[in-house]
Amino acid sequence: MTPDPTQPDPGYDPERHARLLTDYCLAALPGERVLVQTTTLALPLASALYRLLLERGATPLLRLEYPQQLDDFYRLAPEHLLDHGEPLLLAEAESIQASVRIQTPTAPATDLDPQRAARHRRALAPVAQARARRRWNLTLYPTDFGAQAAGMTPEGYQSFVSSAMFLNFTDPVTKWGEVRELQAGLIGRLSRAREVRIVGPETDLRLDIGGRTWVNSDGRRNMPSGEVFTGPVETSANGQILFDVPTIYAGSSVRGVRLTFREGVVTRASAEEGEDALKAALETDGGARILGELGVGSNAGIQVATRNILFDEKIGGTVHLALGNSYPETGGSNLSALHWDLIKDLRGGGQILLDGEVFQQDGRFV
Repeated sequence: MTPDPTQPDPGYDPERHARLLTDYCLAALPGERVLVQTTTLALPLASALYRLLLERGATPLLRLEYPQQLDDFYRLAPEHLLDHGEPLLLAEAESIQASVRIQTPTAPATDLDPQRAARHRRALAPVAQARARRRWNLTLYPTDFGAQAAGMTPEGYQSFVSSAMFLNFTDPVTKWGEVRELQAGLIGRLSRAREVRIVGPETDLRLDIGGRTWVNSDGRRNMPSGEVFTGPVETSANGQILFDVPTIYAGSSVRGVRLTFREGVVTRASAEEGEDALKAALETDGGARILGELGVGSNAGIQVATRNILFDEKIGGTVHLALGNSYPETGGSNLSALHWDLIKDLRGGGQILLDGEVFQQDGRFV
């Protein structure tokens, strides 16, 4: 029985999710090596994806971890391992043609040293860069903690995830084509601008985007998606901003981040919760205090914050800025082991202005 194209499914179907990842997001071809990385919580999706990749003639490489494995590493690893570059992981990343990482939200650890996590992230930067040069996708498998963090029942959260990915439609790929078309119109206007100004409570920030390229994020890299993004000129950020959407990043709860920029560099930083994690992230390397991305969320189907960046940065009426690494296709040149998207909700009172002209008011495109 095909899903009703107007109503969400009562639940989440990992087989449909796996098919969308294989055929649309990854576009897996015969003979390709495809890395699948996740935890055992996502075994229903991982196994479905593994089988489909084999059926398409690809060679799946399944890397399964147990939940909280990375937390245990940060907590218990000897000092020398934190700075170890893991040459086997790098060789693996250089041998593949595509990869998918499946998030499985779990409770944040309360006893981790953010500095240790930042050191290990810095050591693994070459691995991340090698994967980024191939086709890649980031997605999510709904977990009980994910539902709890979002303030939903497990069943409600499964339906939310399914709807956000258009898995409740007979043809999800057609729906993502509609998203692409909508966002192409936004890019048409954004591409004519030189300066972006973000205004709101405790916020007045200016960015230069002249000569930079906007990317239409239509689900191929993130599933779900629904954003357009670019890399602002690295020396251009001036002003301050309050990021009011709480999140979980690198195992830490973070809320109420306030940043001040001068000539592109963070000069002052604080957080109402998770300030240690914020400060550690900013010390990751020389590029961590510089912006690598400016993104505008456009997904009207995601309206509730869930404390998960993959979903929350796509909320229609929000804007996000990423500290750290740029995407080269935008024209950005900042290099860092960090890429952390921080989100501001403009729906309750805020503006995006392009060269002084209002582009978005209170979360609505003008």
